[in-house]
Amino acid sequence: MPDTPAAPSSPVILGNVPGSFPHSVLAERHPAIIRQVRDAFPYGPEQHRALDALLHSCTEGTIEPLPADAPDRDRWREWGMDACAGRSWFDVPWLWSESYFYRQLLGAVGWFGPGAWQGIDPFRPFKLAELDAKETDEELAALDALQDRTEDERARALLHGSLWGNRADLGFRLSAAGAEAQEAAPALVADDSDILWSLLPASGTGTLCLVADNAGRELIPDLLLIAHLLAEGRVGRAVLHVKPTPYYVSDATTADVVDALRRLTSAPGAAAAYGRRLWSAMADGRLTVRAHPFSCAPLPYADMPDDLRAEFAAAALTVVKGDLNYRRLVGDRLWPATTSFQEATAYWPGPVASLRTLKSDVITGLDAGTEAALVAAEGQRWRTAGTHALIQVKP
Repeated sequence: MPDTPAAPSSPVILGNVPGSFPHSVLAERHPAIIRQVRDAFPYGPEQHRALDALLHSCTEGTIEPLPADAPDRDRWREWGMDACAGRSWFDVPWLWSESYFYRQLLGAVGWFGPGAWQGIDPFRPFKLAELDAKETDEELAALDALQDRTEDERARALLHGSLWGNRADLGFRLSAAGAEAQEAAPALVADDSDILWSLLPASGTGTLCLVADNAGRELIPDLLLIAHLLAEGRVGRAVLHVKPTPYYVSDATTADVVDALRRLTSAPGAAAAYGRRLWSAMADGRLTVRAHPFSCAPLPYADMPDDLRAEFAAAALTVVKGDLNYRRLVGDRLWPATTSFQEATAYWPGPVASLRTLKSDVITGLDAGTEAALVAAEGQRWRTAGTHALIQVKP
């Protein structure tokens, strides 16, 4: 299957090493997600049988190809399904097996139809609970205090809100109970924010592409950042890239964008003003939503199709949000931490920035001193605990 070229010393990450983070995702998180989805809806016998079969397949069985009548069967064949079919979920690239799990989960609950459950997001209850949480009220209320700050201070606060909003990732919280209780803003392991702002000058007229990660309490800060950049003239237009189908529990879809905008416009104070600005920007085309099929591909962005490459090439800056998108951006490999981020993203057709909290083993762009200090303090836990973050930019 396609993959990012890399040195032999940087192997593709698999899930077949007991005790590793990828192994725990496949062996523990995925069964937990199946149980959670089963309990969240009054599914019928057909869905229950399909979920049972998926549970058996992903824990004890092998990868099965999509049925002949699946609407996306040909696409998944292009993405490597034939090469993976019949193999253990643990023995194929972790990025591929994780992505295919969510595709099979949607099939099990009837997302693709026909039938009454067609198009029903199995993760919607969890996403809405995020939006309705008191923590969301508190975060929106905090916007009021920003209004008297300078534009530069507001911009930087909203950038960090977008960065650390990733801690609300629902899929991560399934296996990291209490992650919210950690220190609110640990030091960044890499901070290229000055370069990022240089690409978004106050007189900017270009297009910002923002590749979203999670819905709920992460998507709202992303939208707030977009609203600020549009209002202050740092960009002339923004394109928000979301997933075309529910994915990785909490990844944002167009429906989640609508829910987030409604949450903003119904809030008191400054939050509602941000929401109205975004609603207006959607109406006049300054903000558009894009749901490209490749957003759900089990492949690195180095393998993106030509139409998507052209979009990113035309952008003044593409901001790539979150851990999964980082894995796809640099390649899901066991890179040495000091591998150059610039080299790992050299294929990207324009300027690109990553805003990411660390929730998997993949990391590039650290200096040797930072890596040594992290290892001395925490062993390797710093890579996956979600308590560190980075802002990395390739101009």
